[in-house]
Amino acid sequence: MEKNIEVSLLFDFYGELLKPSGRQAIDLYYNDDLSLAEIAAQTGITRQGVRDSIKRCEQQLFDFEKKLGLFRQFQTLRQGLDEIAVIAQKIKTDSQ
Repeated sequence: MEKNIEVSLLFDFYGELLKPSGRQAIDLYYNDDLSLAEIAAQTGITRQGVRDSIKRCEQQLFDFEKKLGLFRQFQTLRQGLDEIAVIAQKIKTDSQ
């Protein structure tokens, strides 16, 4: 999975566990597609500070997933539900 998409999905699952400043930086960078300079101007910290915050939060998101596995469980459940929906549709079609 592309890193940008993966970080964005992990942020959806674990974003509330991040510190507010890091959560804001990740949200602006990945979801609002702002540059580091734009985020720095908006938040009042340096571009390097924004970059460091984003990198630290990315690592935290991956660590949360490694320890908790909620996103992986969600994907497994979603795949199972999709398979059930296909089987249910086939049963419905066959019974008509």
